[in-house]
Amino acid sequence: MGRTLLAALAGLATAFITIWLVEFAGHALYPPPPGIDPANTADMARVIGTLPMGALMMIVVAWVVGAFDGGFVAALLAGSARPRLAALAPGVMVTAGVIGMIVAMPAHPAWMAVAGLLLPVPAALAGGALASALRGRTRR
Repeated sequence: MGRTLLAALAGLATAFITIWLVEFAGHALYPPPPGIDPANTADMARVIGTLPMGALMMIVVAWVVGAFDGGFVAALLAGSARPRLAALAPGVMVTAGVIGMIVAMPAHPAWMAVAGLLLPVPAALAGGALASALRGRTRR
């Protein structure tokens, strides 16, 4: 159980680093307006309402790719010790983060909320399945 927990934590760290990197790329493509304080929820809620579709999609891509990467790393590190459970953890935590973000800033479009609630867990499990398949191949 210890290996599964450590693998899940490593997957969670990987997910959040990936999300940060993808969102950083999104900010490079779609820079926020000057004078915005990212720590100010009111500022961020106002900005979300004005973002172009591409910028909003980059956020969802960050959530999904982060969950996938996290699930992949978690399952890979878990080995044969419950890789699916380890992969599930980053997906659930990304979903929890999405819920927190939506509650804190309800200006997110409804489609983002739906995508953020429905996609991270399957993406994490897909990442875990890929890791398990690759581990199975290397044993042969």
